[in-house]
Amino acid sequence: MFKTGKPRAIVFAAGLGTRMRPLTNDRPKALVKVAGRTLIDHMLDRLAEAGVYKVVVNTFHFAQKLVDHLEPRKDDHPIITFSREDELEEPLETEGGLIKALPMMGEGIILTCNADAIWFDETAISRALESYDPEKMDGLLLLAKMEEAVGFDGKGDFFMDEEGRLTRRGDAESAPYAYAGIHVTRTELFKDKPLIKRSLAKTWFEEFAPKGRLYGIILEGKWLHVGDPQARDEAEEIYNYHTKISV
Repeated sequence: MFKTGKPRAIVFAAGLGTRMRPLTNDRPKALVKVAGRTLIDHMLDRLAEAGVYKVVVNTFHFAQKLVDHLEPRKDDHPIITFSREDELEEPLETEGGLIKALPMMGEGIILTCNADAIWFDETAISRALESYDPEKMDGLLLLAKMEEAVGFDGKGDFFMDEEGRLTRRGDAESAPYAYAGIHVTRTELFKDKPLIKRSLAKTWFEEFAPKGRLYGIILEGKWLHVGDPQARDEAEEIYNYHTKISV
């Protein structure tokens, strides 16, 4: 039984996918395929494995194509609803997207998820939900070890202490962990915030971390960050190889 009750999530799929062009010239990034399956289906499959029962998907770029694509999943779990940012002039980024979707998510502990991450650790999301402790945490991030990160051209995002508490890389040349696209938090921390275009990273670095309330949990194995066409090709090669040796 989850400490958090029935898990709920938002999957961010409203980005313009500019780094993924030309693959996103006629579709949202979430509908780019890796090994014959779209990025958003890879993520929804992971959420289903973890017992997540409801997912809000936010939309903007080619929004109706995404809605139509997910129509066949409407009778499966997780239950899918949509936060239509295509009604706006521009997408709201991750925190703005979360705040817009709050009325659809209910109250309590939630997952926020990027649609461009693939991994093979089947227990990662369940472990994140089980590890989240609202008494001492405002945010718990799923992290990838930099040596296991594929398609990620950064120098790492975080340092972690022995208790799992995170600090940002800052001016350091590198850091051992990258954000892997899953964040556990709770709705009450966002319900009184203004609906503006803003990234969740600002809240992590400006609010959660300075109070010592930003924590991490480490993903086991490869993390495939599918951010551009080359990274997509790398991810497909690794995914197909992993599937082959796992059979």
